[in-house]
Amino acid sequence: MKSLRPFHLAIPVDCLDKARNFYGSKLGFEEGRSDDHWIDYNFFGHQLVCHIGELNKSNNNEVDGKDVPIPHFGIILEWDDFDSFSSKLKTENINFIIEPYLRFSGLPGEQKTMFFKDPFGNALEFKSFKQDSEIFNK
Repeated sequence: MKSLRPFHLAIPVDCLDKARNFYGSKLGFEEGRSDDHWIDYNFFGHQLVCHIGELNKSNNNEVDGKDVPIPHFGIILEWDDFDSFSSKLKTENINFIIEPYLRFSGLPGEQKTMFFKDPFGNALEFKSFKQDSEIFNK
C-alpha cells in the first residue's frame, strides 16, 4: 500500500459564521484559506471545505440497532485520541446522534464510534480501531 495522502472533502453549509463557530471553535479545527463563499479547515491533516450551498438530505441505515445517518464522513482516530476528543465534544454540548460506544469488545475489529451532525445537517462519524491492522478485515 502506498502512503496515505490527504483527502479533500467539500460540504454544503448555509452560513459561514455558523461553520466557523462549529468547526473552528467547538471542534477546534484550524482555519486555512477562506473567501466569501467557503472556508478551508485542517481536518486531522485533511482538507475539509465548507461551501455555501444547498444542504443535503440524509437517510439512515440500521447498524447495531442504531440509526446510522447516510451519508456521513469522519476520521479514524488513534485509540486514546478518541476518548479525549469525545470528552471535548461532551464539554461543547454536542448533540450526539449515536453516543460514543465500543463495538466488538474483545473481538477482531474492536472499535469505538460516535455520530453527530453539524449545524447544517452534515453527519460526522469519528471512530477508532483497537488495532489499525483490522480496519479492512472481513
